[in-house]
Amino acid sequence: MLSFLLRRLVVALGVAVAVSALSFALIFLTGDPAIAIAGSGGSADDAEAIRLAYGFDRPIVVQYADWIGSALTGDFGQSIYFNIPVSEIIGNRIPVTLTLGMLAFATALAIALPLGVAAAMRPNGFIDRFALVLAVSGQAVPSFWLGLMAIVVFGVWYGLVPISGTDTWQGYILPVLVLAYSAIPELMRITRSGMIEVLNTDYIRSAQAKGLPTGRVILVHALRNAVLPLISLSAVQLGILLSGSIVIESVFAVNGLGRLAWESLLRSDLPVVQAIILILSLFYVVLTTAADLLNAWLDPRLRGGAE
Repeated sequence: MLSFLLRRLVVALGVAVAVSALSFALIFLTGDPAIAIAGSGGSADDAEAIRLAYGFDRPIVVQYADWIGSALTGDFGQSIYFNIPVSEIIGNRIPVTLTLGMLAFATALAIALPLGVAAAMRPNGFIDRFALVLAVSGQAVPSFWLGLMAIVVFGVWYGLVPISGTDTWQGYILPVLVLAYSAIPELMRITRSGMIEVLNTDYIRSAQAKGLPTGRVILVHALRNAVLPLISLSAVQLGILLSGSIVIESVFAVNGLGRLAWESLLRSDLPVVQAIILILSLFYVVLTTAADLLNAWLDPRLRGGAE
């Protein structure tokens, strides 16, 4: 198990370094960043002044070393558009994105877990077919379209909830539900397949033959082993919900990191875009690595030393 943990940590570190390098390289994808910052109305002298001010005339390796060194201390530079530290802007927006992502994940898990278990107990039954329809529609319907329809129906036609902003807790209802809807299919399918596999094992049949209550067999014996694959998928889905909230935040005018990233792209505020990509990517890496380590700790084969 120790060798597995060390290998996983080394891989995570390598991924983190690659992510940081790609985030830094983003600023050069459009060509000369000084020209991009100067804009279409800027002159050659303006671009040269920006190049000197931001240090774009230095070697790429030196620029990357300075940037990553500052980023490790929480200094992501100065916003070009707002003219304030990037860390200050992100600090104001990240609580909204974290709240939205965590609520959406909790909602998706609260729906997918019991539905997957119920579908596995009676394959091809009514609940299983309903779960299949929900899974197909959840993957087929674009989140931006679902968000617009939710605004029209629940916000405009019936006026049940706010259609934009998160000034009150009611403002989170629609974006949380729409964002959660996209995560339900994967969570539900992995729960269903894991439960079907476990329910067909000998020790579950033995527990049922001994006359143990069905609820105890399902919750104590079966579900405990079936959720191991769900742990890794949950980390992936949570990372996707956080990093993929740009569409939902834009549709519902939620002032989180996703909307900030979109606005910064439109304004060519590259330091903000770099910081957002780096933070969300590293958050994703940390989540998936932590899930893998937890899975390894819970897996009896790895606890026993088997590779």
